[in-house]
Amino acid sequence: MKAIARASRLRASLPLALAAFAMHGPVLAHKAHEHGAATLDLAVEAGRVTVELDAPLDGLVGFERVPRTDAERKTVDAAVAALRQPDVLIRIDPESRCTPKGVELTAPKLGLGGTPAAAGAGGAGDEHADLQARYAFECLGRAPAFVEVGLFEAFRRLSRIDVQWVTPKAQGKASLKRPAKRVELAR
Repeated sequence: MKAIARASRLRASLPLALAAFAMHGPVLAHKAHEHGAATLDLAVEAGRVTVELDAPLDGLVGFERVPRTDAERKTVDAAVAALRQPDVLIRIDPESRCTPKGVELTAPKLGLGGTPAAAGAGGAGDEHADLQARYAFECLGRAPAFVEVGLFEAFRRLSRIDVQWVTPKAQGKASLKRPAKRVELAR
């Protein structure tokens, strides 16, 4: 009986925990802008996994400004194409039967989710810029036991990914360093 009551409290508090995580997780996890490092926040709830990525543009495309040459534009196009493949970048435990249901990319310097002019395309505005990505997955199976992160394979300039995760039963964090890619989740 106590276990049922505890499970009911956990289920009831999950939306609040996820809201707090969404509001404060990235703020708590985000350290000073650090080239080669990214943060990844995972929220697991019944039938859904949400993933948020925050990475300096340098680690994704090699510069942090509006692209200036055809070669830089091709590099950006390749990076954006890779970022639009959530099932390649975020491989969720196959037992969970998760499929991607949405991708949102924000990087004003690259013309994503804003305009380059609004991002300060010149002068001091060229010093640091990030990209934020949000991925939604719908899951038809059991809660995932793990997630494998494919960011190191896709972006050679990344060397560390700081991961925070929350499930209905637990929360945790991990720091992945190349070549590690698996994050074990408590179910």
